[in-house]
Amino acid sequence: MKINTRQLVFMALLIALSFVGAQLKVFGTIAFDSLPAFLGTLLMGPVAGAIIAIIGHLLTALTSGFPMTVPVHLAIGLGMGLIMVATWYTYAFVKKAANEIVGLIVSVIVAAICNGPILLLLCSPLLVPMLTWPGLIAMMFPLALVGGINALIAALVFKALPLSVKNQVSSATSAQASTDYR
Repeated sequence: MKINTRQLVFMALLIALSFVGAQLKVFGTIAFDSLPAFLGTLLMGPVAGAIIAIIGHLLTALTSGFPMTVPVHLAIGLGMGLIMVATWYTYAFVKKAANEIVGLIVSVIVAAICNGPILLLLCSPLLVPMLTWPGLIAMMFPLALVGGINALIAALVFKALPLSVKNQVSSATSAQASTDYR
């Protein structure tokens, strides 16, 4: 992935917005830090989105004092990066098979499912000793809900942006998708 200066600055802006979103906490460390990452994923592709998500989650954890320890938050951050990759490929595949609106809807659903139950289950070896299974299960719905809201708002913003703005910040991956999948 080759990044030009404009894309680098845009990624930095989205990381800064992740920090702002990290201040809007819903349940402990659950916050609106992933909204900019979902938007960055849709605009710039999976690698940029993953970078924004990882840094955004770590900022959220940092502002909460790393309540589940640094290694656990590093693992969750990497999981958030993988969620951006899954969101991107879901969007690109469904957009090609159906259309952009269906692609956005399905990718929001995938993002919510990945952000809640799947990420928690993947991190369960690290989380169960701290939260127990009932605590882990209790976090699934709030995480999926807030992750889905983050992805939904990002999808709405993405859809509302003019094509000229999308073209200015898109990476080679997302630019290829926007021309291939129309």
